[in-house]
Amino acid sequence: MQIFNLQNENRKYIDSNANFHVLEYQQDASVSPMNATTEYFMSKMGVRRRQLVVELNGQNSVIVQAGAMQWMGGSVQATSGVKGVGDLLGKAIKGAVTKESAVKPEYVGAGLLVLEPTYKFILLEDVATWGPAGMTIEDGMFLASDGKVVSKVTARKNISSAALGGEGFFNLSLSGNGIVALESNVPSSELITVELNGDELKIDGNLAVCWSTSLEFTVERSTKTLLGSAVSGEGLVNVYRGTGKVMMSPVAPTSSLYASTNTIAAKAAAVASNVGR
Repeated sequence: MQIFNLQNENRKYIDSNANFHVLEYQQDASVSPMNATTEYFMSKMGVRRRQLVVELNGQNSVIVQAGAMQWMGGSVQATSGVKGVGDLLGKAIKGAVTKESAVKPEYVGAGLLVLEPTYKFILLEDVATWGPAGMTIEDGMFLASDGKVVSKVTARKNISSAALGGEGFFNLSLSGNGIVALESNVPSSELITVELNGDELKIDGNLAVCWSTSLEFTVERSTKTLLGSAVSGEGLVNVYRGTGKVMMSPVAPTSSLYASTNTIAAKAAAVASNVGR
């Protein structure tokens, strides 16, 4: 099979890791006269469509978030990834507590797999570089992973303080060898990585995107006493202790902006309309 014009002057790979590629639309040319102005200014601000492209060689496989496949070429087949009733129950529980789809299809064979476009940024991470225990990610970030990557649910060690801090009780952890694709509200160029060596990191708010599973993660008061917390103006903070690394955003998450591409376009159109008046 030969595929032409997957990449061109307006649509090209901006990042690659092993057989995973991020295809970005530099400027969306598939527009009508009604929304051309909106699409133009969106592209200038980095609000662009991106797609994950995965190459399969007959020996590897890829696990994908349910409903994310757009098209596949070659001898590629989708399997349920479920290995029995017990496995299905476990996946259902995992999906319920991590806000991920309960069953993620696994694609095998030889060919090309292309996922649906997203306005979010796509991060390609090598799970092995996050330590023997792998990495833990924030809810809703998983897009796809190599079939060799193992996922499990990790519970917070300090459940009560997690509830007070507005954080979830569980997160999805990934381990093994292989690449994982994550959807992020912030580009990789703006993410801050902190490497800890028997140290600790305290973050006010859920700015952490992912962290080494080997780290002890709790939610605690910013100072040792309630009075101290009140005086400092800070309440509860997320604390990461041990040896590993944490990748965090410099600004608060704005996931609501990505909830609907129609909402984004509508807001941008309204701004452009007001400017023209």
